[in-house]
Amino acid sequence: MNDAFKALSDPTRRAILQLLKERDMTAGDIADKFDISKPSISHHLNILKQAKLVQDERQGQTIVYSINMTVVQEAMGWFLGMLGTKGE
Repeated sequence: MNDAFKALSDPTRRAILQLLKERDMTAGDIADKFDISKPSISHHLNILKQAKLVQDERQGQTIVYSINMTVVQEAMGWFLGMLGTKGE
């Protein structure tokens, strides 16, 4: 879970997750939405993959990225648990 929180600390990675929430995308599709280099986007995607927040799937010569809702839900569950009443 620590890797997920570290990955979520970056605004670019959060924006990538927002894009992937709408639809699966290639790295090129994602890079087109940002004003940063493609190698930087690849770096952010690798961090998100290591944190298991995104998964990739090869489709022919293309790699398509998608959000891993299981890990996102686990992180949200942790946050919601923090909102619980003290002393319960």
